[in-house]
Amino acid sequence: MPGTPTAVGAPAERREGREKVTGTARYAAEQALPARAYAWPVPATVARGTVTAVDTAAALERPGVLAVLTHENAPRLAEPDDPTLAVLQNSRVPHRGWFVALVVAETLEDARAGAAAVHVSYDVEGHDVTLTERHPGAYVPEVANGGYPGSRELGDPEGAFAAAEVQLDVGYRVPPLHNHPMEPHASTARWDGDRLTVHTSSQGATVVRAVLAGLFGLPEERIGVVAQHVGGGFGSKGTPRPDVVLAAMAARQTGRPVTLALPRRFLPAVVGHRAPTLHRLRLGAHADGRLTCLVHEVTTHTSRITEFVEQAAVPARVMYAAPHSRTLHRVVPLDVPSPSWMRAPGEAPGMYALESAMDELACELGMDPVELRVVNEPDVEPDSGKPFSSRHLVECLREGARRFEWSRHDPRPRSRPSGPLWLGTGVAAAMFPVLMWPSTAAAQALPDGTFLVRINATDIGTGARTVLAQIAADALGVPLERVRTEVGSSDLPSASLAGGSSGTASWGWAVHEACTRLAAQLSAHTGPLPEDGIGARADTGGQADADSPWARHAFGAHFAEVAVDTVTGETRVRRLLGVYAAGRIINSRTARSQFIGAMTMGLGMALTETSTMDPAFGDFTESDLASYHVPVHADVPDIEAHWIDEADPHLNPMGSKGIGEIGIVGTAAAIGNAVHHATGVRFRELPLTPDRVLTGLRSHHDPRTA
Repeated sequence: MPGTPTAVGAPAERREGREKVTGTARYAAEQALPARAYAWPVPATVARGTVTAVDTAAALERPGVLAVLTHENAPRLAEPDDPTLAVLQNSRVPHRGWFVALVVAETLEDARAGAAAVHVSYDVEGHDVTLTERHPGAYVPEVANGGYPGSRELGDPEGAFAAAEVQLDVGYRVPPLHNHPMEPHASTARWDGDRLTVHTSSQGATVVRAVLAGLFGLPEERIGVVAQHVGGGFGSKGTPRPDVVLAAMAARQTGRPVTLALPRRFLPAVVGHRAPTLHRLRLGAHADGRLTCLVHEVTTHTSRITEFVEQAAVPARVMYAAPHSRTLHRVVPLDVPSPSWMRAPGEAPGMYALESAMDELACELGMDPVELRVVNEPDVEPDSGKPFSSRHLVECLREGARRFEWSRHDPRPRSRPSGPLWLGTGVAAAMFPVLMWPSTAAAQALPDGTFLVRINATDIGTGARTVLAQIAADALGVPLERVRTEVGSSDLPSASLAGGSSGTASWGWAVHEACTRLAAQLSAHTGPLPEDGIGARADTGGQADADSPWARHAFGAHFAEVAVDTVTGETRVRRLLGVYAAGRIINSRTARSQFIGAMTMGLGMALTETSTMDPAFGDFTESDLASYHVPVHADVPDIEAHWIDEADPHLNPMGSKGIGEIGIVGTAAAIGNAVHHATGVRFRELPLTPDRVLTGLRSHHDPRTA
């Protein structure tokens, strides 16, 4: 009824928050099972080759060591759809860090010492791990990640660029990046006869069960997967990784429960990474800023065992009205670890390049970069021609400019000196697609007046338990405190994984449908409820995954202010502001946390995070948090996250879009554009580390010293 408070939109506190801060929440590696053993993997020390011998004698003689698994004695697995899970199945070494043995012992320390005592001999082959724009092995894939076509062309981009009044032809480079969630990948496995139970750090227990069933030749009902608490993933836990397979193999081999927590320094080689991307942008425009041509070409790498193509040119198919365009991906198979998803795969590096190029074009035109984006606003999605279900990018830009006081922005580079510091401001747009997948949910009304919602959703730290309870409370028309949720177990109704910013939209749809059906049953029920209550189920198959006539995306605008030290080259971000149009916000507290967290990750992408593939050893040299620098508290400024009210009837019953990734998408470009405004130097390779910035400043003529 009008004026009745609703749970959706309220800043409800996380339901599991107290468990986490008091240490009572138990993660995958913290399952204290009787007679539990521990495992430690042995990574390959060559970049390509074949294992010729594994000497396990010294390891087996060490105290506490129970077994050493190799390709010669490990349990046989069915061939997986994901080749990265074919661990210890043959002698091939496709890249450095590939696991060639696994030591199981009474304690973690015994397992680590045993692994150090394993001696592996190899037949070493030549390797190639270096990505270049003109690599002879490059090809255009049929599809990139997400099923997007590898190449798309509209009109005559070459002719349009040649005829353009204003032309921009630039290149950008984004290095390999690593997910590094707070909780490393970990699994605890136990066999009870022919039944397997695993506690695993995963973004989706349903898919883990399906994969394990295939690998071990078991019916899914004989496998239980629990992921009650997950300490982040950022895409690297979206599908099973080797830890859960190895833990199950070791538990079967030893007859004991086994925990395997991957050492952090091993993660870059075995759980995926954001592949490096080399970008070429060509923009043609009229003198008034209207684009005539947009060409975005990306070269990236993949491993030799599976194809993964970072879809970094895809955002250019959505963002701006250009009658002539080409978006193309090239991929080079190399002797590198397999890349995979990392927060906003494709969008994060692709929009960095595109939004940096738009800023360069604005400078060429002498035009405000906000207004350049506004004049190129499309009426329909440029690539598909579909109408947008909702698109409020201009409103985000306008609201962000107002809050950031952009009108006080002096467009001239180096216009704000402050002693040895140069201050600058920058702007960039952001987008992320709306993704939804089928899920099932059950809702139950209990005699005590409470309600139980059950769904195999995964709370990876985003507050899924809480937001699903809010959706249920509103659908049932009851106070939030009367709704309980159960998530994170394959014994619950199956659900899609937590990835692609799809979780709340996908699970919430199923929960809303089940609760709506339950409410209808209750309205027709008379008398007290039976002892086991009344229940309803819902399955959104055929709805959530149905083709839509609408182009559905979230949009946003990022604004940044930086201070660049001309003596040290250090860049400090003083202020970050984001404004988003992401449908209906389900929980204002957890939403703001997601936006700010992603913006912080974007700050790291811009200033500190980088990884180097060593050409001689074929290894990531920055493999742990001592060398791979993520932002710390001292690096993070005042961050503001806001949103506009957006009603979109073409999404799901809640009208919600995903919010977990869009915050990273435009942040790096906004910071990079601010650094250019501060210094007058255009840096086209991330990250903007002090050495890179100082070199650029020294090579650039300073008019004040002329």
